Amino acid sequence: MTDMMRRWEMDGIGRDRLALRERPIPVPARHEVLVKVAAVSLNHRDKMVIESGRGLALDFPFTPGSDLAGRIVATGDNVKRFAVGDRVISCFTPEWIDGARAGTARTPAYRTLGGFFAGVLAEYVVLPEEWLAAAPAKLDDAEASTLPCAALTAWFALVERGGVRAGDTVLIRGTGGVALFGLQIAKLHGATVLVSCSPEKIDRVLALGADHAIDRYDTHGLEALYTLTYDRGADHILETVGGAYLGQSVQAAAVGGRIYQIGALDGFDITSPAMPLMIKDVTILGIGTGNRRALEDMVRAVARTGMTPVIDRRFPLADLPNALDRLGAGRSARA
Repeated sequence: MTDMMRRWEMDGIGRDRLALRERPIPVPARHEVLVKVAAVSLNHRDKMVIESGRGLALDFPFTPGSDLAGRIVATGDNVKRFAVGDRVISCFTPEWIDGARAGTARTPAYRTLGGFFAGVLAEYVVLPEEWLAAAPAKLDDAEASTLPCAALTAWFALVERGGVRAGDTVLIRGTGGVALFGLQIAKLHGATVLVSCSPEKIDRVLALGADHAIDRYDTHGLEALYTLTYDRGADHILETVGGAYLGQSVQAAAVGGRIYQIGALDGFDITSPAMPLMIKDVTILGIGTGNRRALEDMVRAVARTGMTPVIDRRFPLADLPNALDRLGAGRSARA
């Protein structure tokens, strides 16, 4: 192992301020481990941080990226959870181990890798041992790297908060990373899954196991959902779009249904008619990924069931700009 590595750094906001630089390989301190990064999964959040900063107080030079899979190659003193040679994945919200999320009503916490803490788009990173979970043995590095954010978000919504079970109906909006994991997780629990997506993606989601697909641009899409569910509606809805789509989800929800507000691709100001929300006793849950304990539970479930993440394309580290372009075109990407 040489003394130098490559790492993506931003010295300001914008794609033009992003550069791949050589830096010394960091040395782990007490309770820290050195991870040789094997794969990094990109999320839309990463692209937004690079291009707009998302209003976050970034400490420049800043390394973006949150989701890694890799192998521990060195440890600092008093490391107890892992040993050299162990395969690990990162935790998106690394300080959230279990229980309620940190923060207050005035100041909600958003201390994430690649958004508050320095990220993982590098050949090596040093992280506290508590910020990592064991990687599932049956997934390769690229597959394992998709779990910390997209997969955990869907799992935390449907399993942790929703208790999805056989016989439930789940409506999923879109075909992004969270949506596709939601499809797989819901099917693993025996639910009937409907996906609302662009017409050119209908065949894809049906091939991945969706029971029904609805053209998101069809003005009669809500009626199609009512027909497919015999007017019951959806027990669980993964709302990944935001904006006025929340109102459509309220209309689609079953009596006593749950909506998991996850994404904001259509805007952070969400709207809904109040009457069906109240009369149908609909619960809206805001989901911001999940804690490490839930991630570890999900990893065990992945190992038992053989669930395999869907990856659109893989890129070498130096090709991050093209991976971001691919992500911007509405695809998932792995770097």
